[in-house]
Formats: sequence, C-alpha cells, structure tokens
Amino acid sequence: MKKANIITGCLLVYLAVMAYIGWPNFIGQGRYLEYAGILFGTLVIIFILRYVLIKKSKLRKKHQEEIKNYAHYSDNEKDKDK
Repeated sequence: MKKANIITGCLLVYLAVMAYIGWPNFIGQGRYLEYAGILFGTLVIIFILRYVLIKKSKLRKKHQEEIKNYAHYSDNEKDKDK
C-alpha cells in the first residue's frame, strides 16, 4: 500500500471521529453551515495533500530512474574508453 493512501485513510478516519464528536455541539447550537464548511474545508485540504504526496512520489521515482540510467550510461562509457 502506498504512503499517500495510508496517510489519506488515517486523516479521513480522524475527520470522521472528530465530526462525530463535534456533531452535538454544532447542531445543538444551529450552526449547520459552519459544521459543513469545516468538514468540506478539511476534505479539500486532505485531498490536496494526497495529490501533492502522489506527485512527490512520482517525481522521486523519475529522479531515481534518471540517476540509475545515468550511472549505467557512465559505466558503459568508461568500458568503451578502455
């Protein structure tokens, strides 16, 4: 399982627990829009974080492949010079 999936899953579970705990406080006072806004804003932030983590992982893999190819290319060039 990817790191981004684990972190996103944990944050969603945390959000669900906090939403359940906060439900009586917000609804009892009639602050429906504030409650929904906080949940929506948190979901947006979680999925932006997920996007950034996935992009970072792809860039890291690409960079590692480039390093591997460069090292392989350099070794071949040294062998040709001998």
